[in-house]
Amino acid sequence: MQIWVGLGNPGTQYAMHRHNVGFMAVDAIAAVHNFEPPKKAFSGWAQAGRIGGQRVLLLKPATYMNDSGRAARAAMDFFKLTPADVTAFHDELDLAPFKVKVKTGGGTAGHNGLRSLDAHIGPEFRRVRIGIGHPGHKDKVTKHVLGNYAKAEAEPLSDLLAAIAAEAEWLAKGDDARFMSDVALRLRNDE
Repeated sequence: MQIWVGLGNPGTQYAMHRHNVGFMAVDAIAAVHNFEPPKKAFSGWAQAGRIGGQRVLLLKPATYMNDSGRAARAAMDFFKLTPADVTAFHDELDLAPFKVKVKTGGGTAGHNGLRSLDAHIGPEFRRVRIGIGHPGHKDKVTKHVLGNYAKAEAEPLSDLLAAIAAEAEWLAKGDDARFMSDVALRLRNDE
């Protein structure tokens, strides 16, 4: 079993925020891979399914971003898993918009969701970093992160989420390099 945690804030008012792209990614994966409907569990919404031959639990914490780690910890404890079995999907300021990078471990770069995961489960979980770009000045960061995607970004966002979902099998198999490469290739072909 793997736990894939989408980081975001619950509620319709946050649905299109850049900060919620982790929620959007797990929703796209659930739809493409025919996961069961979401159920309330682990202080959030959980959906079980299979990607390739791997059992995956998609989890969207309902605890708000700053306490996401509590939900991940509860699911980890229930299934008797380790941080190595957890993957977090999250927005990344330091990546160009609509770029995707995967890494295991590392710092939190001021991201409250990652900070919470780090505090509850430790730093050795896998991160799918989804670029939202930096607005250019630190005074503009909060407004940018907590702002909605612009209308002009709707198509590239949709293409990105579709690519992540389509190539999720590589993540499930642990082939992060192939996942990143195939997502990038798909997005290049969509241009």
